[in-house]
Amino acid sequence: MLSAEDLTALWVTLQLAAVSTVLLLLLATPLAWWLSQTAVRGRVLVEALVTLPLVLPPTVLGFYLLLLLGPEGAVGGTLERIGVGHLAFSFSGLVVGSMVYSLPFVVQPLQNAFAATGARLFDVAATLRASPLDRFLTIALPLARRGYLTAAVLAFAHTLGEFGVIIMLGGNIPGETRVASIAIYNHVESLDYGAAHALALTLVVLSLSLLTLVYAVNRRARVVGVPG
Repeated sequence: MLSAEDLTALWVTLQLAAVSTVLLLLLATPLAWWLSQTAVRGRVLVEALVTLPLVLPPTVLGFYLLLLLGPEGAVGGTLERIGVGHLAFSFSGLVVGSMVYSLPFVVQPLQNAFAATGARLFDVAATLRASPLDRFLTIALPLARRGYLTAAVLAFAHTLGEFGVIIMLGGNIPGETRVASIAIYNHVESLDYGAAHALALTLVVLSLSLLTLVYAVNRRARVVGVPG
């Protein structure tokens, strides 16, 4: 059984995963499209920057985000001066950190999905006087739907287990920045392994269910020959 505090932490985690995933899909779409279509030299550096969160220790990423978003940082300080308030140790700051940390899990599936569509369909649409936006909306997006499903599930599931970035950037504020992974750590610190197991098992089941859904949908699409 999960305690009320654990349920609150789980709810914060689900909110964080949902908000981060939606915003990432919106912001990563033009970036992934550009990476899949461009051949400029700067693309290599952009791809390296996008992939960087995969190899950086989460605490390193969280530390620099804390400096950036805190009251003395470039972003946090600017927000302070205009009366908005910095983003460190807040849910909004966690959203920013989660988006940066999960960026490669969204960009790479979308980039691969866009690249897999090829150029022939776009060339045919262009001969029919379809604008670039029309071609993107009517051809690229529908054919990339499996990539969107994969990106969404990976981003959501990845956020469920975040710890290093969150503890550095958001701390451990109940009801605001205390997510499930931090609640598990708190239980282990206090030697309450039963509570830690209950919450950890909840995350395992949830993550496994999401990944199983992706594999099942993609396998079914391959069997029936659905593109994208």
